[in-house]
Amino acid sequence: MNIKEYKQIFIRELKIIINLLAIFVIGWGFTPYPHIFLGLILGTLISTYNLWSMHSKVNRMGQTIVDNANKKEDEKKKRVKSLGALNRLAAAALAVLIAMRYPETFSIVAVIIGLMTNHFVIMIDFLFQSIRKN
Repeated sequence: MNIKEYKQIFIRELKIIINLLAIFVIGWGFTPYPHIFLGLILGTLISTYNLWSMHSKVNRMGQTIVDNANKKEDEKKKRVKSLGALNRLAAAALAVLIAMRYPETFSIVAVIIGLMTNHFVIMIDFLFQSIRKN
């Protein structure tokens, strides 16, 4: 997979997530279950932040590796940094803490499901793209 394909996948998944968020906002405004939809919105927003964070760090890491491969032996090579798992875990923990602090506003189960939304979107997108290519 090249960089262009990777960016196209990221943009396609981001569009799906934005559409899901629009559905969640409609559900929050027009159903008798606003705390569930607010939990889904909070979890999905944090999950989307985590996806964007991972995407940008993978891009930077890939660029650093390419830059290092193009340098000569005597030139100083940049160090490859981590993918920032601690930041993403802290963001997810923050979402759960918010839901626990305000249980009348946010459903904790919905927040956890929202945190997994990007994983579902990635798997479903991969499945559809695999079927389309075959």
